[in-house]
Amino acid sequence: MTSFSRVLPQEANALMTHDAFAYVDVRTEQEFEAGHPKGAYNVPLMHMAPGGMVANADYVRVVSNHFDRDAKLIVGCKAGGRSMRAAELLVSAGFVNVMDQRAGFDGVRDGFGEVTEPGWSQAGLPIERGQPAGRNYRDLEKQTPSTA
Repeated sequence: MTSFSRVLPQEANALMTHDAFAYVDVRTEQEFEAGHPKGAYNVPLMHMAPGGMVANADYVRVVSNHFDRDAKLIVGCKAGGRSMRAAELLVSAGFVNVMDQRAGFDGVRDGFGEVTEPGWSQAGLPIERGQPAGRNYRDLEKQTPSTA
């Protein structure tokens, strides 16, 4: 199985700026709207549902519709767990240039809530809020042909 690399937030920002990597934020639409890396696309790995989170069965299909298998992609989430799973799914689907951004947007926290590894937001990197046209999940999903 092909693997993926993990990068720090500062490295992810440099790859986006200098090497034309696209950032795919795999957090929920609500999390994305509250703040995300500037220029990020939102394709949630999970959706909020009554009773908790449920898997987004269309995750790989939506990403595949918008990015070629050799596209340079960085995936990120809140603290690093969902993005690792998202990177695994993309690599399994044949994507070859996938990186996982360590520590996510909010950073890794210990059992007391203290940040042990700063995320994108603590690193002072460019942030935007809202649902940018063409990069929010509803727009990306609408542009994706269904498999039914």
